[in-house]
Amino acid sequence: MKMNKLDRNYIFIALLGAAFFLPFLGGVHLFDWDEINFAECAREMILTDDYLRPRINFEPFWEKPPLFIWLQTAAMQAFGVSEFSARLPNAVCGIATLLTIYHLGKKLYDKTFGWLWTLAYVGSILPHLYFKSGIIDPWFNFFIFLSLVFHIKNEEVASLKLQAEGNKPQAESDKRQTASGDKPSIFSFSITPYLLFAGLFSGFAILTKGPVGFLIVALTWLCKSLIYRELSLKKIVRFTAIASVAVATAAIWFGVEILKNGFWFVNEFIIYNIRLAKTEDAGHGGFIGYHFVVLFFGCFPSSVFALRSILRGYSFVGEKVDFTRWMRILFLVVLVLFSLVQSKIVHYSSMCYLPLTFLAAISMKSWLDEGVKIPRFYKITVVVVGILLGSIVAAVPFLGQNIGVLKPLFQHDLFALKNLDAFVHWSGGEAAAGFVLILTVFLFFFIEKKGEILRGLIFLFFGTAIFLQLVMLLFVGKIESYSQRAAIEFYESKQAEDCYITTFGFKSYAHLFYSRMRPPTNAKHADESFLLRGQVEKPTYIVGKITAKTALDTLPSVQFLYEKNGFVFYERL
Repeated sequence: MKMNKLDRNYIFIALLGAAFFLPFLGGVHLFDWDEINFAECAREMILTDDYLRPRINFEPFWEKPPLFIWLQTAAMQAFGVSEFSARLPNAVCGIATLLTIYHLGKKLYDKTFGWLWTLAYVGSILPHLYFKSGIIDPWFNFFIFLSLVFHIKNEEVASLKLQAEGNKPQAESDKRQTASGDKPSIFSFSITPYLLFAGLFSGFAILTKGPVGFLIVALTWLCKSLIYRELSLKKIVRFTAIASVAVATAAIWFGVEILKNGFWFVNEFIIYNIRLAKTEDAGHGGFIGYHFVVLFFGCFPSSVFALRSILRGYSFVGEKVDFTRWMRILFLVVLVLFSLVQSKIVHYSSMCYLPLTFLAAISMKSWLDEGVKIPRFYKITVVVVGILLGSIVAAVPFLGQNIGVLKPLFQHDLFALKNLDAFVHWSGGEAAAGFVLILTVFLFFFIEKKGEILRGLIFLFFGTAIFLQLVMLLFVGKIESYSQRAAIEFYESKQAEDCYITTFGFKSYAHLFYSRMRPPTNAKHADESFLLRGQVEKPTYIVGKITAKTALDTLPSVQFLYEKNGFVFYERL
């Protein structure tokens, strides 16, 4: 009976994840760059029947390893090339993540804590939305997290074994060593399943996004060991063993690639990752506190509660203390690391979502256990931020109905100004999504005020999750209409035509994916100079932003087709 009850909890969480993460996956076009980038790599894998080397525009693409692209490829082979297939792997990752954190929370504390951590994750803005995307980070973060979890467990097993050895009579220990001929050595340790899984998942992280997958694990381990003075030769040896398994796992692809094609591809991959750390990538810069702001508002409401656990320590017992330390250090390592990296992109700090929601759950559990109301600072902060975010969302439809109000703000950005000319129907009813969030934080405040803390928290996180579903349904498609729909509709219109399509003056992968670009027969197919000025042998279309129209008009043998919502379209005669 007890087992059946536990089984129902896992089944309910899986159904909860499916209900929140699967709907609307195919409801809107993929967004440039990242979503379309990986989806196009998967599509080209299928077309070329080459699953070893990722390609973009049928040319080698060395920026990312192929593991996530393999997952998208599998989805596309099962369900066809579509937005749904491109995003399905992350929806599956979302369900797996919720089940994992519930199980960990239940084992570390109890089922209540497992549910709190699960609700904190599913009911926070960016953690929720990322599982409905086609970007690489959810699986990357999941693999890093699993690697650390198994490493923590391996250290716990090693510690228990050491304690057990210490409790045995010295004579018995000496006699056993003499009989076996063994001598104590720092290199004598057992290869546990936990050690193997820690290395395996770290290797999977490398195969998903690159060496930073192992770097985060290593930095977290090193900082934890130094801060708490735990560093020892035996710990170094065990971690070296984990690193060896990670390298061996990554070699499944890197090694085969080198053996088959030489070092060129891997060398370009390494150069790219070094450049990404040192310089702003394609204009993605930002101030040093960029990720602090992203995490505070992007992980609302968990970020508010997590402040208490980040800034204060707790005196739990046993492994609870150690796991909390690991999560706090993991959070700080990722935050500091990507604050120092020159490229600033929202999802770079997404590895913080797991420890941040854990720390939020710690705060909530402590309030429940102590039987005290949530301090006013946290309640008022939740209400204020909720009202702010809800009001912004509620205002968007009315701004859409009166788009002229925004145009003076973009007088110096002609492309953005023309984006606003897109015909988008706003009924005004979309504002209900914002009011749902405002109502949610007020309900949380008044329910908690009555002393029903758990009930108030459940209302808060479920209400935020419903708010996010409404935003996906009512807003994302309309926003996409302003930003890229005109270009994508043009690309889709060329799917039946054997032609070249290229962009001018801006980077994009959308023309490849949405025109369903065929494998090339001309070696110059990716040569921009050939497409813009050469003797092309089939219809060639050029898409640019309106700011590039003057330059496009000077190209040889071009005919202006039309302009729409900031994009201009040309055909080479």
